[in-house]
Amino acid sequence: MIGLEDFVSDNYSKIGNQVLPPGASLGNGLTPEAAKDLGLPAGIAVAASLIDAHAGGLGVIGTDVRGHGLTCEGQPVTSRLAVICGTSSCHMGISKDPIFVPGVWGPYFSAMVPGFWLNEGGQSVTGKLIDHMVKGHAAFPELQAKATARCQSIYAYLNSHLDLIKKAQPVGFLTVDLHVWPDFHGNRSPLADLTLKGMVTGLKLSQDLDDLAILYLATVQAIAFGTRFIIEAMEAAGHSISTLFLCGGLSKNPLFVQMHADITGMPVVLSQEVESVLVGAAILGACALGDFTSVQEAMARMSKVGRVVFPRLEDKRYYDKKYQVFLKLVEHQKEYAAIMKGD
Repeated sequence: MIGLEDFVSDNYSKIGNQVLPPGASLGNGLTPEAAKDLGLPAGIAVAASLIDAHAGGLGVIGTDVRGHGLTCEGQPVTSRLAVICGTSSCHMGISKDPIFVPGVWGPYFSAMVPGFWLNEGGQSVTGKLIDHMVKGHAAFPELQAKATARCQSIYAYLNSHLDLIKKAQPVGFLTVDLHVWPDFHGNRSPLADLTLKGMVTGLKLSQDLDDLAILYLATVQAIAFGTRFIIEAMEAAGHSISTLFLCGGLSKNPLFVQMHADITGMPVVLSQEVESVLVGAAILGACALGDFTSVQEAMARMSKVGRVVFPRLEDKRYYDKKYQVFLKLVEHQKEYAAIMKGD
């Protein structure tokens, strides 16, 4: 239909017609030529691979969670959502049968965990957005100087500064009148609308370090509300999710993790090994070698729980109200666009 019929001709010979699941052993292992280039023994097992985010999902989603008081312990692996969060974020959910979720990619069969269908939600900018908001603020030079003086990263400093200014209230309550819609680079999921823009409401004339810290917090919360928005779309279509498994650069930020727990109302599992993409790749290699009978067995044996972060359920009402505002922001943005397009 789109003029690429040569891909189909000759039984798909141009793109290949042998499809193998992730972790399947390829050929006779590493060729002598490749082994020489890589400094590895010839014949070493080579596995059918995955793209980075899918390998990260594989590295966390099958973790053995026994003994951590998690509801997903007695539930199928389909109750887990892997969130790979870095410059942008990917939300990986799997199901036994195909589920079509509007605005969420997939379902793809055996694309991540063999035998399961994968749905992949995403946020176009997450880590990049936090950097944009913080580094573009008038108080950024002061933040940089103070963080450097303390030998801290700017985000560790901001987190401790928020603890300082929150006084007796929970830290999340500092954004009661500051709200962010995070789609500064359009929306990937669940709206699939690249025309959407970012929004901030509740700005004041002051631009000191306190203002920067609170804007940073509101941005982190907005990203977590975006995750909640994706989860709700997936659940409306037929997924049933009870636990988040976070990995990637942003999962090293305790504020980011706690806000995801509080705002989704779900516990967040962090792996012992922070480089989950490498764990996923190692799982595939171990399967190709024949160390395990299945990818599922390898995931349970090779992925370990590092820490579990539970939601502060006493703050639920506050975040439910902020979520209502979050959804109103995009509703209003669409109304503004309609007004400007009108006659």
